[in-house]
Amino acid sequence: MYSFDMIRRAVGKTLGFVGYTIQYGCIAHCAFEYIGELVTCSGPSMQPTITNYDVVFSERLSRHFYRIEKGDIVIAKSPSDPKMNICKRVIGLEGDKVCTSSPSDIFKTHTYVPKGHVWLEGDNLKNSTDSRSYGPVPYALIRGRVCFKLWPLEKCGSLQESPNGRILRDD
Repeated sequence: MYSFDMIRRAVGKTLGFVGYTIQYGCIAHCAFEYIGELVTCSGPSMQPTITNYDVVFSERLSRHFYRIEKGDIVIAKSPSDPKMNICKRVIGLEGDKVCTSSPSDIFKTHTYVPKGHVWLEGDNLKNSTDSRSYGPVPYALIRGRVCFKLWPLEKCGSLQESPNGRILRDD
C-alpha cells in the first residue's frame, strides 16, 4: 500500500508539472506571437542603424492593426527564403511611388507599390538585398516592427531616422 501511495503522488506531481509547463508554454507562445520578441540581427544591410549582433525588440501589435508606417524598421520573412527573417526599413506603402534604382544610377526608375505590399530597403544601400532585388514584399510577410535597440548597452534606445534620405513623405 505504501509503494502505491508513493507512485500515485509521483504521478500526480509529474502530471501537475506537465500541466504547468503546457500552460506557461502557451502563454509564452501567445506573448511571442502577438506581443513581441527579442531579435538578434546579423548582416551589414542595416548599418549604421543596426549592426551585427545587435539585439532589438520587435513588437507584433502594429502588424496586426495595420499600423506600419514609412520609416519603420520591420522584421519580415524573406521573400526569397521563407526560412530566413530579414530586417529592413519601410520605404513605401501600397500606392506609393518609389525609386527602384540605386543612388548612383544616372537614370532613375520608379514603380508603384501594389495593394497589400510594402517596399523594404536596408539603410546600407551598397550592401543590402532588398525590394530593389526582389520587388515589393507582401504585408503578410511582416513579422513585427522594431521599437528599440537593447544591445549593445551603450547604444540602447530608440532607433534613428533613415540615414540615406530615401523615404518620401506625403506631408
